[in-house]
This record gives sequence, C-alpha cells and structure tokens, in this order.
Amino acid sequence: MRQPYGRKIASTVVYAHPSWYASQGYLVVIQDVRGRGTSQGEFQLFENEIEDGCDTINWAAQLPQSNGKVGMYGFSYQGMTQLYAAVHKPPALKTICPAMIAYNLYQDWAYENGAFCLQMNLGWAIQLAAETAKLKGDPDTFQKLYAASRNLPLLDQIPINPSILQELAPDSFYHDWLNRPENDPYWQNLSPEFLLEKVDLPMLHIGGWFDPHLRGNFKLYQKMKNKSQFPQHLIIGPWGHLPWGRKTGEMDYGKSANSFIDAYQIAWFDYFLKGKDSQLLEKLPIQLFEMGSNQWRNFETLNSHQQQIFYLKSNGLANIQENAGQLVTNLLLNTSENAEIIDTIVHDPWRPVPSLGGHAGFPSGSCERSSIDTRFDVLTYTSQPLTEDLFLQGEIQVEINVQGDTPSFDLCAIVSEVRPDGSVYNFSQGYRRVNFSETKETITFSLQPICIKLAQGNAIRLSLSGANFPAYGMNSGTNQLPHETKLIDYQVITLSVYSGGIALSKIIFH
Repeated sequence: MRQPYGRKIASTVVYAHPSWYASQGYLVVIQDVRGRGTSQGEFQLFENEIEDGCDTINWAAQLPQSNGKVGMYGFSYQGMTQLYAAVHKPPALKTICPAMIAYNLYQDWAYENGAFCLQMNLGWAIQLAAETAKLKGDPDTFQKLYAASRNLPLLDQIPINPSILQELAPDSFYHDWLNRPENDPYWQNLSPEFLLEKVDLPMLHIGGWFDPHLRGNFKLYQKMKNKSQFPQHLIIGPWGHLPWGRKTGEMDYGKSANSFIDAYQIAWFDYFLKGKDSQLLEKLPIQLFEMGSNQWRNFETLNSHQQQIFYLKSNGLANIQENAGQLVTNLLLNTSENAEIIDTIVHDPWRPVPSLGGHAGFPSGSCERSSIDTRFDVLTYTSQPLTEDLFLQGEIQVEINVQGDTPSFDLCAIVSEVRPDGSVYNFSQGYRRVNFSETKETITFSLQPICIKLAQGNAIRLSLSGANFPAYGMNSGTNQLPHETKLIDYQVITLSVYSGGIALSKIIFH
C-alpha cells in the first residue's frame, strides 16, 4: 500500500492492521509516497505515482522470501496509487484491489457535473497542508490548519477560495483544481481513464453507495469488464468513504453490512499470488448490498434490464404544499390534465439549502430530511404509496425542464423514501452546474447509482433545489470564475421548473 498520510496509519480506518495481513502469510509493505511521512523528495498530488509505484513494485518483488508476485490494496489515494503503479505494467504486479477511486479525476473527484465538490476537497486540502506543516516543523501553521479542519472556512470573502489556503498552502493541489478547466491537460495527465488503455490485470473493485467516488468505481469496473481477459469482481456496500460498517448516516443496515473486505482480499490474493484454489471465482462477480432488505445480492452484470419512469406533475405549489407536487407513472398527453405547470423557487445565497447526508458531504449516508423538504426553496414531488415492494438497481437519471433568471445556476436532485409516518430518508442524489443564457432547457444528469428495495406502503420523492451547501460550492449566478467571485457578488437566483405539457420532466430508474 502506497499512501500520503504517514505509513503508521496504514488505512486502518477501513482495513485490518497490516500485522493481520502479515499473519495470513504475506510480506506487507506500507510505503509513504514521495515527500510524505519519512520519504524524501517533494510531494506533488498524484504526479510522481506512476514512476515511484513501478519502482516500488520491482523492489518489493525482490525482497527476501518473496515469490516475486506482488498485489496492492488500499482506498481513496491508496486506491489511485494502485492504478498509477499499473500504468507501466511491471511484470511482478499480478493483481490490484482499488477501492473508492476516480477513473476521471475531474469528473469523479474534483467536480460533479461541473460543480466543485467543496466540502470534501477543502477538508482534504487542509488535511494535507497540515501534514506538510508538521513535516516542516511549523507548529503555528499546523495549529491554524488543524483548527480550520474542525471548522471549515466557508465564510471567507471569496467563499470557494479561503484565505487560509492562499496564505498557508500556496502550493496546494486545491489551487490547481479550482483554476484548471476540464479541458486543461492537467486532468488528462493524471486521470486513469487516459493512462490505463493498455493495462489488463485481475481487479477487485470496492465501493460504497454513499462514497463520493462511486461513479469512478463503476466506470473503471465497466471498462475493465468489457476489455479484460482476467476476472473483475465488484463489491458495493452501504458505506460512505469511511468507515465501512453497519451504520451510515442515520441508518443501521444490520450485521451483514459490516465489512468483510479484509477476508475477501486475502482469498483474492491467495488465488492470484499464491496459486491456491479459491471458490471466489465460482461466484457471480458482482456483490451489491441491497438497502431496504439489508442483504447482499449477487449479479452477473450491472444491467437490471428494467426501467421505471416517474413524471413530474404539479399544481404550481410544489414548494409549499406537500401534496402539490406528484410523481406519476403516466400522463395523458394533449389533455387538460396535462397542462404545462411552472413551479418556482428562489435560491438565496444568504440561506442556501443545507447539505444533509448523501455522498458528497460529511457526514454521509441516509438521513431524515423532512425538515429540509418543508423549506420554500425546495420543490418536492412524491408518488402514491407503493402497492407492492419495488426493487431498484442501477443508474438514476433526471430530465428536468428548467429556466433560470441568471447566466448560471445549479440544480440539485435528491431521491428519498417517504414512510407512512412522514419521515423522509434520502438514498440517492445528483448535482449539476448549468451555464447558458436565460432560456428554458431540458437538463439531464445522472444521480448516484443505487440498489434498494422500497417497501410496500412507502413512497418515492424527488426533491429539487438550487443549492446543497457546503457539499458543493454555491453558484454565484454571475458565470464568473468561482475562485475569483466575492461573496458580496453572489446573486439571488430564481428557478422555474416545468412539469406536464410537452416537456415531461421526469426521473428514470434504469
């Protein structure tokens, strides 16, 4: 495992201690990446991991008692270092187990549908900057950054670009991520999507339904599944980025939700590194935790071959009356019952819709959000109670016919389960930044994939808003570069959502 947090930690926030792996008959190497921990050199986020990773693999293969076969494991940064180490295809690297990674660094980590993932990226940048200050023996800088990590600086003059990072961490990756557009070569040079074209290895892919990088896991798995001559297994649990246990957000998913990844990885390594017989490859390659029933289900492919569409219907008061906005499975076209209706909400930067659970903020997971859904800057569309259990597995898309009164606006979509007692628990969300002139457009974007069984008697709700702060940086409405826009310049944004008519705003479960 190659990681940037000081090798003594060794990702024990989600994995067993390296000594346990060693007790299973393995030489275990936990390495500080360049410029971190006790490794010399200068740390540059992800930039040296291809060469350094390859060197490390070649070195590890020649250790005393090594059989010359190397596997890698780890999540997040430690998942990325596995992918980078594989780029030059060192012969000794036989398998990897990437967990919670980005396939495209811009799309799967830094941004989501064009919106900057503020809370996650800012918190991480402060953590890495504090570690740098510690390595330099700078207690004052460390103390300031440590304090900022416990109370994120979200109220600076330039909200998305706080002064503490400008002053105390001018060389932080954070500035690159803010300043470089998607077409900048920076992203392509660091994205596995463009680096792994000729790589083929058996991979164990690990993710969580509430992890911010899940879309990266799915992309990598599907790419490798389509091209690889080796086994590709996928495990998705009801977990956030960390920890991987039975409780995420306000939900207890039961004992079966506790992580079994350590034992699974040993069985995986036993097969690919030691040549031991394993029953793993006799099982279906995909294991998904089904929320609701709280059990694991096995699949051959990710395609559910089912599609469920709900259309938005309203009387124009979907932000005020709980029963005004509806999700319906069919609409009578070209009739008076299907007249085009406009629901209007106003995003006020003084009091943005707050983040609660989901995959992009902290803490993550499923949370009771009925109080947020009663806000007048949130539109809600709710189905009738289900007459039978409904199983949903796969991608979710929304197609929303919407108009803003500013050159730029954001649209947040959250899908929840409404229980008979009125409580509301989110299970998927998506976010999109929209930049165009003031015209009505149909905006399409994907939400977090899911696997869930909704119980008979419960209902489905789609909630729409113009913010989800601080998980995502607020939209100023000005179409100016966010890292240059002052808080005083942020505008009130009016959003008009159209339902009915020919637009047929809808949510699609694939």
